[in-house]
Amino acid sequence: MSKFYKVLATATILAMAAMPMAASAHQASLTSVNKSWEAKDHKNDKHDNKNDKHDNKNDKHDNNDKQGNNDKHDNNKCDDNKKEEQSMLATLGQITNFTNDKSGKFITVTGRGVTAQGQDEIILSITKDTKIVNSKGKKVNLNDVVNSHQVVKAVYSAKLTKSMPARGTASKIIVQDQEQQFTAIQGKVTEVKNGKLLVTGKNIYTSAQETMVLNLTGKTQIVNHEGKKISLSDVQVGMEVKAFYGPQVAMSLPAQSNASYIIVDTKEPVKEVLGTEGVITRTNGSQLTVAGKGLGTYGQQQVILNITDDTRIEDLNGVKLSKDALKENVLVEASYGPMMTFSIPPMTNATKIVVKDTLVKVEGTIKKMDNDKKSMIYVDVASDNAVENDIILNITDQTKIVSQLGEKEQLAAGTKVVAYHSLLMTRSLPPISNAEVILTGSDALGLTLK
Repeated sequence: MSKFYKVLATATILAMAAMPMAASAHQASLTSVNKSWEAKDHKNDKHDNKNDKHDNKNDKHDNNDKQGNNDKHDNNKCDDNKKEEQSMLATLGQITNFTNDKSGKFITVTGRGVTAQGQDEIILSITKDTKIVNSKGKKVNLNDVVNSHQVVKAVYSAKLTKSMPARGTASKIIVQDQEQQFTAIQGKVTEVKNGKLLVTGKNIYTSAQETMVLNLTGKTQIVNHEGKKISLSDVQVGMEVKAFYGPQVAMSLPAQSNASYIIVDTKEPVKEVLGTEGVITRTNGSQLTVAGKGLGTYGQQQVILNITDDTRIEDLNGVKLSKDALKENVLVEASYGPMMTFSIPPMTNATKIVVKDTLVKVEGTIKKMDNDKKSMIYVDVASDNAVENDIILNITDQTKIVSQLGEKEQLAAGTKVVAYHSLLMTRSLPPISNAEVILTGSDALGLTLK
């Protein structure tokens, strides 16, 4: 064999021998690569599992946060509801008025406040959100409640008007059970005896005059005008009360019933200060006579006042004045106590005198005017038929007409008068001025007319 072919044969044999090895090497390389990817995938799977666990943990955490936020929201809502309930006011009583027109539906509840700021009487708007139920929460018809005069507990917010009575919006109207029904009397205690009160007054729902014997039981609550609890021993004859009683009433004479709640006005009665607003018609320095309009229930039209060291004299601004300011023809407002003599006019001590103005005094006879006006009188001053000194006086709401002899005050033509008028007058002839005080039949005061 030639040398060339020997070399070729040898190369071929070697190539054939190398092929399995190459195939084996290729297979090993693929296996290694596959194992490498498998390891990497396994590692990634572990990483993914960790991430999944982390995500699950985060989801769980997020769910917990959401649940926590929901719980917190619910708790806050519950707290808000509690606060809202605590801020609500309530009145226990009967519906005394019901209107339903274009402006809306309204009820008036009259009774007593059962919360700190609850009203004794209130006008409430009934809206679609107002719940009207009985004590068990069952819905009831408002018209039936009104027509049957049932006692209700009206619940409303603290947002009220400042009117009298106050106005608000009803949140809930709860009709009370039969044993909680009542009516009420407002009046004076005329007797307290053996655990009972005899009250004479007016029924606050029917306005009927009635006298009631109120039995006080272990359930009867007695409070003063400030809502503080008091005992029966604090209740005295003459005190003003508002008492809720019923539902059963014995048809005796007087009627009797068990009282559930009694409000007693324990305030000290205000001592009424009497007074007279008028003109000083005479004075001697320590004593003066005032004629005009009586102030208060027992204020006198004419009164003789003693000026003592305790008498305060002042002007309209409250500036203290001396006795010298108390002169005849001065307009004053005099205050004095209830203790007076039985003389005519009565006599008492002055507690306070306010000096208002100085007036002009005229005496004469009323003459008929051409245009006879009730708001004016023509005074023939000095009754001398001379026009030059006459005056026309305006009779206003402020004019005080005093009849010294007690007869009905009349300002007819021919009546003799002593008149006190303002310093302000027109320049007409005769002049016109406003009358402050007009005395008729004044001989009783020793004011001699010409």
